[in-house]
This record gives sequence, C-alpha cells and structure tokens, in this order.
Amino acid sequence: MTDVQEPAIDSSAPEGASVDEARVAVVIEDEEDIRSLLSTVLSQAGFTVHGAANGRDGLDLVREHQPLVTTLDVNMPGMDGFETAKQIRSLSTTYIVMLSARTEEIDALQGLEAGADDYVAKPFRPRELRARIDAMLRRPRHHIAVPQDQAPDGAEPSTVGWLEHHGVRVNPEMRIVTVDGADVELTRSEFDILADLLRAGRRVRGKSDLALMLRGEQYTGIEYVSDSDARAIEVHVANLRRKLGESPASPRWIETVRGVGYRLTAG
Repeated sequence: MTDVQEPAIDSSAPEGASVDEARVAVVIEDEEDIRSLLSTVLSQAGFTVHGAANGRDGLDLVREHQPLVTTLDVNMPGMDGFETAKQIRSLSTTYIVMLSARTEEIDALQGLEAGADDYVAKPFRPRELRARIDAMLRRPRHHIAVPQDQAPDGAEPSTVGWLEHHGVRVNPEMRIVTVDGADVELTRSEFDILADLLRAGRRVRGKSDLALMLRGEQYTGIEYVSDSDARAIEVHVANLRRKLGESPASPRWIETVRGVGYRLTAG
C-alpha cells in the first residue's frame, strides 16, 4: 500500500515541463512524517504524489508511474538510497533529489555518482526544496528541432536539430545522445552539461556557469556558487566522460581548462 496525494487544485505545471510531465512524483522515505511533508510540498507544486517507505517499493512505483521527480532518502532499511538511485537510473530519467542527514561532501558526491541530480541536507526548509525542484524543471531546452518540411534550404532533414562534434551527436529536443552511431544513456544533468558544452563550442564554460545552468539560472555576478556546487560539476563531467568512453588524459570531446572549467576539443 502506498501513499497517494493529489495536487492542489490551483497548482500549475512547473515552468519548463509540460502539463503531462508535471503530474507525477514519487517520494521514497522511511520516516512517515517526512514522507508526508515531502508529499505536501510536491502536491502544492502541482504533482500527484506516490509515497513508499523503502527502496524496493519505491523502485516499483518509479517503474509503474515513470515520475518526473523522485525524492529519495539515503538512510533506509534494506536497500539504501545510493543503491536505489542506481537502480532507478537504470530504468528512468526521472529527476532524482536525494535527501540525507549526512552532510559530509563525500556523501553528496556518492549520491551524484549514483545518478542523483541534486543532494539536499536534512533538516531542509520546504520552500527551499520547492525552489530547488522548480529550478531543475526550468533547465533550458534551447534547441528545437525543425520539422522536416521546414528544414533550411540545402540542409539534410536528418541533421536538423542535432549538435555534433567528433562523432558525438546530441538532439536536445528528443533528448538523444549517440557516439559513433551507438546510443548512450545519460542522466538529465549529464545530458544538459554535454548539450551546453556543444552549444558553447570552444568557448570555456566555467564550473559556476554550468552549476547555474543546471539550476536554470544565468550568471550575472551576484549568484552564489559554492565549492560543493563546483565539485558536483566535476563529478557530473567525470561520469559523462566515463559513459562516452573518453579518457581525461587524452580527451576526444571535453577539454579541461585548469582552474576554470571545460570546453570542446579543437575541431
């Protein structure tokens, strides 16, 4: 038996997500009061929420409902949050927000490596959590594929909407990545970083720029980007390279600019 909470009547779909995408969230949390609080926060944000008290039941809910957002506690009996995140990521592209009373940086990095998009320390403030979830859902989808009958003169229809570099191809609208023709499965954060770097070309994208991009924000000089945010970008890029099959020592696609950030390798 799982908890289900319908969205508030006056809620609207989060910016950047379609109405259909915005309707479902899964809360995986063994403490009933926290599970209820999370369900309320998400319900007020316009979600129908399904709750589970352990990782195994939560995994079944994700498989059944394919939620847009999943919140996940780290310390649960049986299968812990890290393992649950890995298994969720193998079957879903849901945004994963991991919550834990463990505030050491290594725990946050482990969560990101397991496939989480964000890591929030307990106790958390409901309004801050809501803001962070909204920021994830505002991640820009800059490139829109042009229908084949509207392709620019001289362009091949099959290439419209794709970003390419040295054999890696990304379609931001369809959320597809291929390397030398083979599909590659990435988390949302990894995908958005790769697409952002492809758009930037040889322009350097700082770690702070990428961290703000994942929040759905742009750099104006007043935003705060912590060392943990920068380290999270390093973890995402390391995971991205591993999945693409790239060696950091001899990069094919992503070049590290020491002390600054990343850019595409030379054409």
